[in-house]
Amino acid sequence: MLVRLIYASRAADPQSGEATEAILARSRSHNPACGITGILCHGGGVFLQALEGGRAPINELYGHILRDPRHKDVVLLNYQEISERSFGGWTMGHVNLAKLNASIVLKYCERPELDPYAISGSVALALLQELMVTASIMGRA
Repeated sequence: MLVRLIYASRAADPQSGEATEAILARSRSHNPACGITGILCHGGGVFLQALEGGRAPINELYGHILRDPRHKDVVLLNYQEISERSFGGWTMGHVNLAKLNASIVLKYCERPELDPYAISGSVALALLQELMVTASIMGRA
């Protein structure tokens, strides 16, 4: 059974780009063997991530994220069974929010800066899907 999990978190050290690169590198090496795909948005000290895969691997990975010292204020935005993946083309695609056209974020948020804590899970999914359609996602693997 496939599931999709979307969460938000804050970077424990918002100034460290190394943490984001380490998360992406680990995801891209670990996820294929676990059947996990997804997308990570980062910028302004926040993360918004969608993970897709089997229920057990996704639950295990989310538990790891909750314990990861690079993340704080982790909040589950959406968890649902899915019939197909939306982000199946990425072992872990990423979006640097600082390089994103602000009008895309403004379409889904009150302000042109993404605050994932102020949006619903369904809005987060719609934003992530638009980022995919507009080719804002990097790192296809």
